Amino acid sequence: MQVLCNASKTSPDVRCPVCGDGFQLFWERTSRTERSQMLGKIEQELIDQHAAATGSDAAPHPDQAFNIPSWSGPAHFSGAALLGGFPGLAR
Repeated sequence: MQVLCNASKTSPDVRCPVCGDGFQLFWERTSRTERSQMLGKIEQELIDQHAAATGSDAAPHPDQAFNIPSWSGPAHFSGAALLGGFPGLAR
């Protein structure tokens, strides 16, 4: 399952456990069970982003939308973006 995370100050679906930044989530699949299981992985990825940024001036979270698990293509062309209705597709 793939999830697209997009920063959101107004209507976040999840918040980073470290800094409280909010993210809207766009899901590749819509099963409630899968979403529930994936939330822990999303939170762990947000924590890992902080760990990777430790000791640098870089922001812990990407400025642009990003996928969990990550992939090499543009996030707005991911399965999660296309199937989840990501509004960034209308560029």
